[in-house]
Amino acid sequence: MTKKKSIFTQEVIVGIVLVALYLLFRTISADFGKYTTFLSMMDISYYYALMAIGVAFPLITGGVDLSIGTGMICYALAGGFLIRQYGCPTGLAMLISILFGVAIGLANGIFISLMGLPPFLATLCTCMITRGLGSVVTGSFAVPWPTAKQDNGWFHSIFKITLENKTKLPLGLVWIILLMLVMQFVLAHTKFGRYTIAIGSNKEAAMLSGINVKFYHIMVYVVSGLFAGLASIAYAAVIKTVQPGTGAGMELDAIGGAIVGGVSASGGYGTIYGTVIGAYVIIFLKQGLPYIGFNANMQQIITGFVLIGAVAIDIVKRKVIK
Repeated sequence: MTKKKSIFTQEVIVGIVLVALYLLFRTISADFGKYTTFLSMMDISYYYALMAIGVAFPLITGGVDLSIGTGMICYALAGGFLIRQYGCPTGLAMLISILFGVAIGLANGIFISLMGLPPFLATLCTCMITRGLGSVVTGSFAVPWPTAKQDNGWFHSIFKITLENKTKLPLGLVWIILLMLVMQFVLAHTKFGRYTIAIGSNKEAAMLSGINVKFYHIMVYVVSGLFAGLASIAYAAVIKTVQPGTGAGMELDAIGGAIVGGVSASGGYGTIYGTVIGAYVIIFLKQGLPYIGFNANMQQIITGFVLIGAVAIDIVKRKVIK
């Protein structure tokens, strides 16, 4: 007789927590329940969710990517600089920003897979490189992308559209859901996804079974870089002016969201469904706690305890499975 799988997976539990957080903040604070607050949260959520989707893949292999936060800012700075200084078409600048992210992801993969550097060290180095590179490219000046009202500011409508009655709709949420579904399919139903999980579960066994571990190890960092590049576009669409030297720490929120959503801290398991839901839990905490009187320091403390809880659950699950 096969054992029935519980419907109360970590993804479901985190989804319930997400709804509970929203209801709690909305009950305590009337301002939190306003549609403008919801739109503001959605604006911020896009680049965090995109980073979380991408970084889930290195995490599942047992690695990490610390370069996505500063990298995202660097790619946004590069794209905006091309538009402002050289009149580059917005579409081309967006493509270059994304390819920049892919290139850094490829570099991370090469450092880790071919050169044997620990993921923490390799991506910490590229984190510092991208943080400085963004400042060098722009001469340490802040870079504004075109506004929504300018002719080449059409990219804003990818994430938010305004109806004739001036009602704004968070179109970016649709893209996040679509990308979540696509990447969950990739993870669960493609060779790349299965090998990603296999590497995280047992790298040596994966090698002995004939999997080209080095290639797929590189590719998970390429995916992470790709989504950091996409996040840079979402960031530029929300933040009026991209500031050089920023972005450090933002990767921790994305990584934290993935872990809260059920991605194993030691690799070998995770879903993109849970990753996105977990990312929104972190976002709701960051945006909702101020509405009920908690300052920035308390936000960090509470978020830290949430992450500890998520890691503890992962440890318990692994012990139960063994």
